[in-house]
Amino acid sequence: MVGDTSETPEWDRLYEVAAAQEGLFATQQAAEAGYSPQLLVHHIRGGRMLRVRRGIYRLVHFPAGEHEELVTVWLWSEQAGVLSHETALGLHGLSGALPAQVHLTLPAAWTKRRFRVPEGVVLHHADIEPNERTWAGPVPITSVSRTLNDLATSGLSPELLRQAAQQALRRGLTTRGELADVEHALAPFGGLAA
Repeated sequence: MVGDTSETPEWDRLYEVAAAQEGLFATQQAAEAGYSPQLLVHHIRGGRMLRVRRGIYRLVHFPAGEHEELVTVWLWSEQAGVLSHETALGLHGLSGALPAQVHLTLPAAWTKRRFRVPEGVVLHHADIEPNERTWAGPVPITSVSRTLNDLATSGLSPELLRQAAQQALRRGLTTRGELADVEHALAPFGGLAA
C-alpha cells in the first residue's frame, strides 16, 4: 500500500525521487519509499540526511543543484504550485533581471487555506492548465505565453514586458496571438512593436 510506513525502506526508490529533485524530497515521498518519520530522524542523526525545512529533506551526499531553492519551494507547496511571473521569466531566459523573490502560483482553491509562507516567496492563486505549464529542470513553470500574460496583468514595467515579449517572439517561443494581455497592457505605451 502506498504510504504504508510498515514497508521495508527502499533506499534506491527514495534516492531516485531525490535525484530527480536535486537531492531533495518531502516527508510524503519518503513515506511512499517506506521511510517513517522516526526513520528519517535516525538518518538525520546519522548524517545521511538533512532537514531543510519542515517536511522537506536533503540527501547529504547529493551534489548541490542550481535550482535547489526552487525545488524546496515547490515541495513546500505539496507539488501543487507552479513557478510563475518573474521567476518563470528568468527560467525561460527572457530577462537578465534576477528576481529577489520566488513567485509561485497555487491552485485557486488554495486561496482560503491558512499556512506559513516561506520567506522570500510571493504567492499568486490561479488554476494553471496543463498546456500553460512546462518544466525547467526539476520544477514546473508557467509556459512562456502564460508567464508574459501574467506579468502583463500584474504590473511589470512596460519596458521590461516589451523586451521580454519581443525576445520570446524572435526566438519563436510564442506567437502574438497568444499574448492578448501583453498587447492590451502595452497599448497605452506604443504597443508591442514600439
